[in-house]
Amino acid sequence: MRRAPRILLVEDSEDDTILIIRELERAGYRPAFQRVETAAAMDAALAEDWDVVLADYVLPRFSALAALVLLKKRGLKLPFIIVSGAISEGIAIAAMKAGADDYVMKGNIGRLGAVLDRVVSEVGEIRPRGGQIAAKPLYPSR
Repeated sequence: MRRAPRILLVEDSEDDTILIIRELERAGYRPAFQRVETAAAMDAALAEDWDVVLADYVLPRFSALAALVLLKKRGLKLPFIIVSGAISEGIAIAAMKAGADDYVMKGNIGRLGAVLDRVVSEVGEIRPRGGQIAAKPLYPSR
């Protein structure tokens, strides 16, 4: 695998988390990640150093747009990709105007690796990190 990005995943579904991580692994990534579902959880997680934020557009108590606002409030500019099953192109364009770097429809999740490649190349290579995020495996290693 070529890179190990540290991903802050704004997602409420464990099934979708598995889908996203498996797709990144299929694309050659070995992601370390933390999943958050609320503004408070994301705010706390931002104490860590992240390479990219992947965010579902709408969660029951949070949204991608609210996550972008939180990043701006903290003065952080992280690559931000919306990964959603419920977003129109018009909404995606509005989100990109608000600061998102790109979006991937969950129905076309195969694009995720290429989108991450492009976003990372625009901001520079993912830097090596001294530590790892402690996260429970989602599923047994193959």
